Amino acid sequence: MIGKTRQEPSVEQVPTVEVAESFDPALGQPRGVLRRPLPPAGKFRHARRSAPPELASWIDHYWMVYWDLRGCEPRQVETLPHPNVHVVFEAPESRAWGISTTKFSRLLEGKSHSFGIKFTPGGFFPFLSSSVSSLANRSVPVRQIFGDAACAIEQTILATEDEDEMTAAANTFLLDRIPKPDKKVDEARQLVAHILRERDILTVEDFAARTGISVRSLQRLFSQYVGASPKWVIRRYRLHELLEQMHSGKRPDWAQLAVDLGYFDQAHLINDFKSIVGYAPTEYPGLEPPCGPV
Repeated sequence: MIGKTRQEPSVEQVPTVEVAESFDPALGQPRGVLRRPLPPAGKFRHARRSAPPELASWIDHYWMVYWDLRGCEPRQVETLPHPNVHVVFEAPESRAWGISTTKFSRLLEGKSHSFGIKFTPGGFFPFLSSSVSSLANRSVPVRQIFGDAACAIEQTILATEDEDEMTAAANTFLLDRIPKPDKKVDEARQLVAHILRERDILTVEDFAARTGISVRSLQRLFSQYVGASPKWVIRRYRLHELLEQMHSGKRPDWAQLAVDLGYFDQAHLINDFKSIVGYAPTEYPGLEPPCGPV
């Protein structure tokens, strides 16, 4: 487990903002986080835990976010979501969130915590038993997916802030519900990993040629199992690459980045980013640690 804690005092030394992070080394740092300057006060903790190997086909990892903003201004956090469904246990209602095709925004206020299950691309299909694209840009109550059994795990998770207890509850719940093998689930997961791994894949036609699967077959599989089109996944991962470059601390060469990421020119890159995030990448604000579902 890798972890770190830091305090950032204001000029007057009080109040302070406290930020703690811990994550399993195999998971690494999250990608797709839209970072912003730290607030002058408050407490935040973000953790990521691996699921057991028996769940690897369906569960990517677990994430936990804690915040204490009592007496502070609410905090807006944003991400460019991955092609994954999340089941999020939190008050006042736990919900299953489909893929957000735009940026994901969340306002943190008061004191609370969330526990998220990030499913693998395609991994939520056996639990939903219908096209995952039907959940795009919306959410449904967890009980609608898992029935009344979801109430027990929800109560356990909301009653504690202990990472081990929450992770153990999720493991028990999911290990009791391992789906039947589905080759399409594995295929969807592997195809999305292919896009992430081979960063020079810039079009669906190129992707089809490399995999030997027709464009139409890819579109059907992604709609049914992943919940977003292959074009969207390619585009989103390339914007994640853009964010990584922006987080590196180096001044971006926008013209070269546009070419590397498959855009016609710099203007198309900037317009694409702005259409999703709301401002141009050249206006990207300062850095902050992640506090959202990643």
